[in-house]
Amino acid sequence: MRVLMIGDVVSQAGCEFLRKVLPGFKKQEMVDAVVCNGENSAVGNGILPRSAEFLFDSGVDVITGGNHSLRRWEIQDYLEEHPNLLRPANYPRDCYGSGYYKLDLGSCTILVISLLGQVYLEPMSSPFSCADAILEKEKADFVLVDFHAEATGEKMALGYYLDGRVSAVVGTHTHVQTADETILPGGTGYISDLGMTGPIRSILGVKPECVLRRMTTCLPTRFEVESDVPCKLEGVLLDLDKKTGKCAKIKRVRLL
Repeated sequence: MRVLMIGDVVSQAGCEFLRKVLPGFKKQEMVDAVVCNGENSAVGNGILPRSAEFLFDSGVDVITGGNHSLRRWEIQDYLEEHPNLLRPANYPRDCYGSGYYKLDLGSCTILVISLLGQVYLEPMSSPFSCADAILEKEKADFVLVDFHAEATGEKMALGYYLDGRVSAVVGTHTHVQTADETILPGGTGYISDLGMTGPIRSILGVKPECVLRRMTTCLPTRFEVESDVPCKLEGVLLDLDKKTGKCAKIKRVRLL
């Protein structure tokens, strides 16, 4: 079983580049399923029905979320109607949408879980106990966890906490691809951050001039994402063992 997990898709530029390169890559690498983080896929911020639909139509099977998942009110009904669009599972109980989804491919099932970190982010319930509750309730051939978190230490902690119980734990949110991909002792694939899908010349996807103005003047600044510029798609390719449900190989991906 081969799964591609893609880092945060940023705005229209990221969506369009994903659509350009994903179909060919899936065919070339014989990818069975695609999971991507889409919480920043809308123009401006957050995710909208239009950007979610664009990603699904481009070949994505499950979209994971993060701290911007519920930023746009327009996504509320779409989240309820499309269970393969996730927001973090450790959001408050009354939030709309779901934090996990079981993808049925016929020959196997993949449970995808979206979680949000607690360090330097909004106060949420423990991602550790939330993962425990989901794993106790749901069973699948493979389990993939997207941990949308700021602190590398927190990401590593969850990786080791779930080692041997899930197929992979991948980090998102920082938009910078890390070089620490590995298979943990219990057989769980791990990387601290998948990276991002969007403009190469940018600061986390945003025009450098916008970020520099904000940081050098402390004035309110509208963050803009350039269109029609060179982009990249980053993530990891996972080879999963059908007999054990564990990760046999993890490889960083960067498409330009």
